[in-house]
Amino acid sequence: MVRQYLTHMKTRVSSKGQIVLPAELRKQDRIRPGQQFEVERIEPGRYLLKKVKKAPKVGMDIVDWLLACPVKDWFEPVASPETTDQIKSPFEP
Repeated sequence: MVRQYLTHMKTRVSSKGQIVLPAELRKQDRIRPGQQFEVERIEPGRYLLKKVKKAPKVGMDIVDWLLACPVKDWFEPVASPETTDQIKSPFEP
């Protein structure tokens, strides 16, 4: 069972300089692998660790846009005698 208001726990710095957040804290705050944190040095021996909030996504990328299509199997490849290696760029002489 996870305690609701943990404030003091011990951990160690590894030989690689990594600090492990105890499992109880990770579970309590829903911390997942890959999430980023900021570390601020308050004074010698005191540090503040803050979870970085993800920036809101502005618009869709092309993959999201294609996956959002409500009609499945709508894409049909166009037959072409040319390969992409044979197509000349308008910027080439």
